[in-house]
Amino acid sequence: MATLDIKKYPDEVLKKKAELVNDLSGDLQKLIDDMIETMYNFNGVGLAAPQVGVLKRLIVIDTSARQENQSLIVLINPEIINSEGEILSEEGCLSLPGFITRLKRNERVFVKGLDRKGNPVEIEATGLLARALQHEIDHLDGILIIDRISPLKRELFRRKYLKTKK
Repeated sequence: MATLDIKKYPDEVLKKKAELVNDLSGDLQKLIDDMIETMYNFNGVGLAAPQVGVLKRLIVIDTSARQENQSLIVLINPEIINSEGEILSEEGCLSLPGFITRLKRNERVFVKGLDRKGNPVEIEATGLLARALQHEIDHLDGILIIDRISPLKRELFRRKYLKTKK
């Protein structure tokens, strides 16, 4: 296993839509293992393949450190099939280090996809897991948390963030 480089804003790969995964071969399995190691090394609760420069619909999530009765989740080609409610909470992103904002997300989500062996998976989630699923699936569609804040907050963020990167 290897720790991968996490792509940071404004890297263009973060704005692109990921492609469906059709091949579950060894290359994908190695990518899954590397993404898990990377997520843990950076103390993240989730990671999407585009965040490591791979435009595939693949996410890994582990909220067990902050949410009871949870464990590592690997989802291939995940999609939200239903959602309910609304909740406002703080959210950060490994691709936007140091930036935290309050976002509205659905309180409960129903997600389907495949596990790493290709078996169908359905997840009903609330709390941090629901937020993480929505966040990582957004990455697969080229959406960052700054795309979900007001235009004024987004412009202030861009100016401040890009200034600190110079």
